[in-house]
Amino acid sequence: MEQIELQSTDPESRGTGSKNDRDRLGLARLGKKSVLQRSFGILSILGFSCTILATWEGLFAGGSAGAIYSYILAWIGTFCTFVVIAELASMAPTSGGQYHWCAMLAPPHMMKFLSYITGWVTVIGWQAGFASAAYLAGTEIQGAAILAYSNYTPHAWQGTLILWAAVVLALGINLGGGGFLSRLETVVLVVHILGFFGILIPLTYMGRHRSSSEVFQEFLNGGNLPTQGVSWFVGMMGSVFAFAGGDAAVHMAEEVQNASVAVPRAILLSILINGTLGFSMLIAVLFCMGDIETALATPTGYPYMEIFHQITGSVSGALGMSSVVLIIGVTSVIGMLAATSRQLWAFARDRGVPGWRIWSHVSTSRALPTNSIYLTMAICCLLGLINIGSSVALNDVVSMTVSGLYTSYLIVVALLFYRRTTGQISRIPQGDSMVLMYLAPSWYGARSTCQEYGEPWSTPVP
Repeated sequence: MEQIELQSTDPESRGTGSKNDRDRLGLARLGKKSVLQRSFGILSILGFSCTILATWEGLFAGGSAGAIYSYILAWIGTFCTFVVIAELASMAPTSGGQYHWCAMLAPPHMMKFLSYITGWVTVIGWQAGFASAAYLAGTEIQGAAILAYSNYTPHAWQGTLILWAAVVLALGINLGGGGFLSRLETVVLVVHILGFFGILIPLTYMGRHRSSSEVFQEFLNGGNLPTQGVSWFVGMMGSVFAFAGGDAAVHMAEEVQNASVAVPRAILLSILINGTLGFSMLIAVLFCMGDIETALATPTGYPYMEIFHQITGSVSGALGMSSVVLIIGVTSVIGMLAATSRQLWAFARDRGVPGWRIWSHVSTSRALPTNSIYLTMAICCLLGLINIGSSVALNDVVSMTVSGLYTSYLIVVALLFYRRTTGQISRIPQGDSMVLMYLAPSWYGARSTCQEYGEPWSTPVP
């Protein structure tokens, strides 16, 4: 039986070459050529990953009875999942991510099929995720306008226009080049953490506190579902959605310096940081949320705005606290456009989408996959039109974020588990180089790069 052989990518075992040289060589061994500018460091890619997850901010958009326990379960499950994703990212840091790893790990007779399916569910998940981030940003801004102006009558088409404005802003920043996006993400990481305390402190100090029994022991079934268990699992979707997109750093790997080290660290640190901040904010909100029925019936469409209003007793105070969430919401749109377009570009580079020659093009002046960025923007704007007809229908579309992304995680984790349990992965000494042996069929189309750097691996004989 064929084996995949690998060696640890510990930075101390890689020799004395520069990080950029190692990154280029690592991509060459994956059959790819480095064409994007590596402007992200560990701090900026951590900020990028944290702001896309936006876990504590995202909790304001959902919540249900049993939220504490569903959050803990979602956090633990997500962390276990991304330990595997981080391990694979350290072995093969490529923007393709899940579908590329699937090609590495799948049995030869299923490799192409599973890789193609994984690529498409990842594309669908990220495209829907970008649309959902833009939709949330647009409607949250509209909700703030409702809170500020009591005589304002909102319309769905206005929310769509604000969505488009957020996407255009994201487009401008993504096309800026010159490392501006990476510097912005570093700043946003600071806002993300300081903003947490800027909301937590007034929330806990000024809010009316509920008893611990109400918070930890009271379960509700506001949806009149058949059983309390079903209600709990339905409510868990908000917590799961808050952690969706943790693989964002993976799809930026070809723009990250020392990617095999920085990307896995960013993935796991972002889950730890966002999970901790999210859990703390969840406890604070549940203790201080005040009148639940009034918060849920708010005309803004976002209960957290009404909660802030109840706590501060001031529209200005509520708007000030809400602005922190809005800033992170808009910046997450910027990051989502980057990650979504890179994933689409990588899949097009491997000829996985129609018109792959167009979408795999990289601008020589900007060193960016501009066509994939434009296509991602267009898809989001078209999905935003659904909101004019029915916001419920749009919510059904964006729900594919969770199903698409977590399906891609499941396939990759299952394949790695299969390889581990059947003894088809082994470690070998190989000097100071990073070694990850693919099955031979996965190297179609990689000959030109291999000729430049030398033949990367050969399939071991059983």
